[in-house]
Amino acid sequence: MSKIITAVLVVIVGFGAFFGGSAYANNKAATTRQARIGAAGGFGAGRGVAGGTGGIEGMNAGGFSNGDIIAKDATSITIKMRDGSSKIVFYSGTTEVGKFVSGNTDDLAVGKTVTITGKANTDGSITAKSIQVRPSMPSPSATPAIAR
Repeated sequence: MSKIITAVLVVIVGFGAFFGGSAYANNKAATTRQARIGAAGGFGAGRGVAGGTGGIEGMNAGGFSNGDIIAKDATSITIKMRDGSSKIVFYSGTTEVGKFVSGNTDDLAVGKTVTITGKANTDGSITAKSIQVRPSMPSPSATPAIAR
């Protein structure tokens, strides 16, 4: 009789240890993932809280931005971002320009929507490593699409 009770207890303790370890590992993975993604504020130098993301503010603070081209000259474009602000982006002959097919700096035109990756400069401008010409993005709305 005591061998059966011992065997049952061993099985119960084994299941408890297995499920306890699984729960710990899942919690640890989520915490690590949150720290890796959100603790630094998400993308760029965002202002998110630990475990959160910096959102659009964070993405645009680093070397990543997107918006509509509102001005262009031989070495830079100015983009209007979704929050209404603008940012100067410098480019050169070595800047990659794409638009789902290969492109070049002639494809950068006022009114085009672009996504920029590159290096943020101390004055707030960006030196572009790549510029992607994208389809226009809808403006954010105060009313969620589901409620319409």
